[in-house]
Amino acid sequence: MNAIVAPLRSLPLPARWAIVGAAAAGVIGAIAGLVIGLHVYAPTAAFAVVELGLPAAIAGGVLGLAAGVIVTAGRRIPGNHKRSP
Repeated sequence: MNAIVAPLRSLPLPARWAIVGAAAAGVIGAIAGLVIGLHVYAPTAAFAVVELGLPAAIAGGVLGLAAGVIVTAGRRIPGNHKRSP
């Protein structure tokens, strides 16, 4: 686990979130592709894994990058976080 986490900690926050988002969405898409591929036509299930996993990984990476940029920008914007009643 440390072999995976250590290199991620050295990356900037948006890149880290993009990688985690791409990996998570890619795995979910690949599993969905495998299940759907086995249900529809088993000999081509491997292609279904790629057909659903790759676009899901790309979408997850883009959404993770956007979320990382928003969090980074939110941390850099100074503001008064105390609210008076």
